[in-house]
Amino acid sequence: MSDENDKNPENDPQLAGKIKDSARQIWLAGLGAYTKAEEDTGRFFDRLVQEGEQLENKTRGAVEKQIRSVEGRVEGVRERATGTWDRLEHLFDERVSGALRRLGIHRKEDIESLEKRIEMLEAELAVLKNASGVDEEE
Repeated sequence: MSDENDKNPENDPQLAGKIKDSARQIWLAGLGAYTKAEEDTGRFFDRLVQEGEQLENKTRGAVEKQIRSVEGRVEGVRERATGTWDRLEHLFDERVSGALRRLGIHRKEDIESLEKRIEMLEAELAVLKNASGVDEEE
């Protein structure tokens, strides 16, 4: 019976040592793989962040370029529209003034100018009357 116990793998000290060494090597390989994966993941993550920053910079530059282009076009259109609007307004003013003159209605500036001339003439007339001795109440 002792022969059978000696041949039993559970009682073989070399086999137990080999299994123990193999298990330890598997454990160490697993730890090494985990550490390597962790290092690679960190580097991979850093690389992804760097590439993301580069892409963001490229995209931002393209977007800013497009915005400047659109702003330039809008400003050009605005200037043309303002110039056109000013010309239309001036043309409208001229036509309305012409129509009012043809109807015998004078512009405010014309009436104000005539009022100033009347005031000046009245002042001159008063001076002449005072100089000739004519009473203003007559």
